[in-house]
Amino acid sequence: MATQLDLADIQGNVLTAYGKMGFPKGRCLLLNVADGRAGRKLLDMVRPFVTTALRWPSSKDKAPPPGTVFQRRPQVAVNVSFTFWGLLALGVPIRTLRGMPDEFIDGMPARADILCDNFPHAIGETWDPVWLWQDDPRRRVHVLVTLNAQMNPDGTPVARLEEVTAEIEALVRATDGKVTLLSGHRGPDARWQDLSALMEPGPDGSPVPSPKEHFGFTDAIGDAVFDGQYAPDRMVGSVVGQGKLLPDQSWAPLATGEFLLGHPDESQEIPGAGMPLPFSRNGTFVAYRKLHQNVAAWRDAMDRMATQFAAVMQVPQEEACETLKAKIAGRWSDGVPLMAAGTYAEWRAFQNRRAEAEKRADKATLAALAREMVDFTFRSDPHGAKCPFGSHLRRSNTRDMMDPLLASNDPKQLNGSVLNNRRRILRRGLPYGEAVPGATTDDQEHGIVMLATCANLFRQFEFIQQQWMQYGLDFHTGNDTCPIVGNHGPEAKFVIAADPAGDKPPFICDRLPQFVETRGGEYFFTASMTALRMIAAGIVDPT
Repeated sequence: MATQLDLADIQGNVLTAYGKMGFPKGRCLLLNVADGRAGRKLLDMVRPFVTTALRWPSSKDKAPPPGTVFQRRPQVAVNVSFTFWGLLALGVPIRTLRGMPDEFIDGMPARADILCDNFPHAIGETWDPVWLWQDDPRRRVHVLVTLNAQMNPDGTPVARLEEVTAEIEALVRATDGKVTLLSGHRGPDARWQDLSALMEPGPDGSPVPSPKEHFGFTDAIGDAVFDGQYAPDRMVGSVVGQGKLLPDQSWAPLATGEFLLGHPDESQEIPGAGMPLPFSRNGTFVAYRKLHQNVAAWRDAMDRMATQFAAVMQVPQEEACETLKAKIAGRWSDGVPLMAAGTYAEWRAFQNRRAEAEKRADKATLAALAREMVDFTFRSDPHGAKCPFGSHLRRSNTRDMMDPLLASNDPKQLNGSVLNNRRRILRRGLPYGEAVPGATTDDQEHGIVMLATCANLFRQFEFIQQQWMQYGLDFHTGNDTCPIVGNHGPEAKFVIAADPAGDKPPFICDRLPQFVETRGGEYFFTASMTALRMIAAGIVDPT
C-alpha cells in the first residue's frame, strides 16, 4: 500500500524540483542569529509564507478524491533551512541537537578534506567570503532562505521576488542587528546568490527557460522517486527508471525514509534523529553546493580531444566532439542516454523519431521515447562499450551495475539495484551566472547551485561525492575520478573502452583540466512545518 504523506507538514522544496515546475528564477539568502528571541520572532513572521508540499491544481491531474486539499500556486516559493549552529542560536535544546548526525554538526567546511573540496586550492582561498566565518560568530551561517520565482515573458523574475526579498530585509532590520543578512556572495549582488535557468529563444523570439547547464547538457533528467512523493496515478509512470530496480527487473519507489526523517528506510528501520520525534519527522538534510564551472577549460579540452578522437576513429570532427562528450557524461547533449543510443548514428535516428512524432502529435511515440530517457539498466553493457564505466552517469546512479551476479543468466539470481538504493539523493537547484561565448578564461561567475537532499548526509551525499565522484575502484577505473566533477591532477585521464565486437581501439582522454570547483556550501536541516512552529515558539521539548 502506498505511503500517504502529510504534505502540509513537509516543505515544498523537498518533494518539488521548482525549476522544472515553472519557477526558473531563484535567490538564496543567508542569515546570522545573534539573539535567539529575535531570531525566533523573525522565523515566526516568515513561517506563514513558507511553501509546503501540498500539491497545486493541475489540468493534467485526474479528478482528485473528495476532500483533497490543494494550495494556491505561489509566484514565489519560500523555504527555510538551518545549520547546526543556527538551531543552537535559535535555542533548540542540546538534548535535541546531540541526536543530530556528526557530519551535520561538523558542517561542510570542516569536512572539506573528506569531500575533496580543498582542490585545486584550499576553500579559504576560493570560496565566496559569505561561507567563511573565520572565527567571527557574527559571520557564521545560521539560516538559509531560498526563494524560487516564476518568470515574466521578457525573461526577468516576477516582481514578487523583489517584494519578498524586501520584506525579509525589513524583518531583519527590525531586529536592530540581532539578526543580520550576511553579505559576501560573489556575483551581481553580494547580499544574496541569484539563480536562473539558462534561456533560449522561443518560437516568437522571446526567452524561454532551457533545461541546459553551462557545459551544454540537458540537466535534471534523472532524479530519485520515493514512496509517497507522487499521487498513485502519477507514481506509476514516474517510478520507471527513477526508483529502485527489483530483482524481477521491475521498478518500485524507494523507501520514504531515505529522504524524509521519521519514516522507514531501505533497511526497514527508522534512523535515530533529534528528539522529540515530531521535531525530526518529515524533515530532511540538504547539502548546499555552489559549483563553479570552468566553461572555457571545458570547451578547449573538448576541442583538443575531439581532434584526436576524430583521427583515431576516422569520423568527422562534429561527430567526434558530440561522441566524446556523450561518453564522458553517459548521455548525449540533449539527454538521450548512451544505453538508448550507443552511437552517433543511433542518436541522430532517435532525434529524428522524436521530431517526426512531434510533427504528427503522436503522443504514444513521444511517451515511449520519453520512457527510453530513463528506463534502462547496465546489464546489457558488461564491458562499458556503450556507456563507459567511469562516465558521470554511471557514477551518479549505478542502477544495477553493482550487482555481483549481474552476468548471471539465471533471472532468479539477479539483485536489481539493491547496492545502490541507499546511495540516492534528490537533486534540486538552478544554474547561476552567464558564460560569455568565446571567453578564453573562467574568471566570470557561472555554474550551478546544487541542493542535494537526503536523510543521511554521510551515507548518501558524502559517499557519492567521495567514493564515486572522487575515486574509481567501484568502476574498475583505479584512481580515476569523475571526468566532469572529479578533481583532476596533471595526469588525470578518462578511458573510453573499445567495443569487443568492433575494430576500433580504446581511446584515452588525457590531461583533463579541472572542470568544476566548489565556491561555497554548508549542511542544512530542512525542518517540517511542525518543527518550524516548535522552533519559532521556543518549545522544543526533548524529553
